[in-house]
Amino acid sequence: MATKKSALACSECGSRNYSKAVNDANRTERLEVKKFCKYCKKHTLHRETK
Repeated sequence: MATKKSALACSECGSRNYSKAVNDANRTERLEVKKFCKYCKKHTLHRETK
């Protein structure tokens, strides 16, 4: 099964800082992780984008 890459974007400034390999079998909701944003200079919620 092939995995595809998706980007994680900061919820405050919108910059796409991280990428993650994702297996899309049977997934309906998007991934949400608290990570450090180098542009906001703080930990913010990052959401999966397409």
